[in-house]
Amino acid sequence: MIAYCGLNCAECPAFKATQANDDKLRAECARTWSIQYKHDIKPDQINCTGCKSTGQKFFFCRICGVAKCAVERGLDNCTKCPDAPCEKLQDMMAIDPNVKKSFEGISNKNI
Repeated sequence: MIAYCGLNCAECPAFKATQANDDKLRAECARTWSIQYKHDIKPDQINCTGCKSTGQKFFFCRICGVAKCAVERGLDNCTKCPDAPCEKLQDMMAIDPNVKKSFEGISNKNI
């Protein structure tokens, strides 16, 4: 369940709320992310079956430039890219420090 950026989708609050079909978790996630990302996120937007799934994806995951680039390059995740960490990934790391931590953890394991 490793996303293109390196995050583990199975650990994502949106994924967990979707899997559990838990509106309380959706509300908690929406509240936290609204503050963290300075964007008005509603609980009904918290539905995601994972970055690489063909099912539902959280809004920001659907428009993610990092994922789009990795798919176009045929990469399983960005650690396989010779240009990593590129500007898109660095921008994502600046927004969410978990991306940097996950990416570096995967890079060190060479997954």
